[in-house]
Amino acid sequence: MGQVTPPDFSQFKLRVNIKTAIENAYKAWATPSGLESWFVRKAIFTDEKGVARAGDELIKGNDEYLFLFHSYPDSMEVKGSVLKTNDKNLFSFTFSKKCPVSISIYPEQGQTIVELFESNLTTDDETFRKTYVSDSKGWIFYLSNLKSILEGGIDLRNKDEAIKGVITA
Repeated sequence: MGQVTPPDFSQFKLRVNIKTAIENAYKAWATPSGLESWFVRKAIFTDEKGVARAGDELIKGNDEYLFLFHSYPDSMEVKGSVLKTNDKNLFSFTFSKKCPVSISIYPEQGQTIVELFESNLTTDDETFRKTYVSDSKGWIFYLSNLKSILEGGIDLRNKDEAIKGVITA
């Protein structure tokens, strides 16, 4: 018997198939209003000069962002930067603990695949629980919500701040 390679907890990859055009999936990731439709309550992106991007304007590499989430107070903001975009099917940004998250969007079997790859995760026990487990669980929900929004328009997020501890927060 061959040796079993231990899992690499410094990264994970998730894929979701969506019945939509690649352009629609890209705009859902790469515009402030797109991100607000399925992911965050508020997405503010600023260019290198500090000018805020319009809701339907494509986000560019080196933009900085501020995210606010439904069911969380504004003090729970997330800030980061956009690493790379190509205006059609690739989008990369920093997220939890400044780890890079790369989005690739491509056709497969007549559908659009949105692939998320988060890497450079710290693997000590405490950080592992937060980043690998929590981040992957969160991304599974949000990718499912992206699919729901793009295929049928139903938003699965909990937007009621009084309801805590549910998977849709």
